Amino acid sequence: MDAQHLNLIYLIVAAALATFATRFGGYVLITQLKRIPPRLEAALNAVPAAVLTTLVAPAFVYGGFDVAVSMLVAFAIGMRFSTLRMLVVGWVAVMVIRHVIL
Repeated sequence: MDAQHLNLIYLIVAAALATFATRFGGYVLITQLKRIPPRLEAALNAVPAAVLTTLVAPAFVYGGFDVAVSMLVAFAIGMRFSTLRMLVVGWVAVMVIRHVIL
């Protein structure tokens, strides 16, 4: 195994250890608290929206015309209908744009 592959393995192991340490540390910290302070609770409640934004925003900006339009269509459908309908309509929109329009 050459040095480049070995460095990649070390990087993956280090990233896995760092991820485990932060998750385990957060768990230990929360279990030690008798009551979660309101500011911490508000911060924890904001995490899902922040994670969703970090996943969706780059795809919307850099994903191309088809991805941006399908996300807008899915958002509009999602405001009115169920999640399953939103996913199906978003998928259909992307397929139609990719295979019929573009």
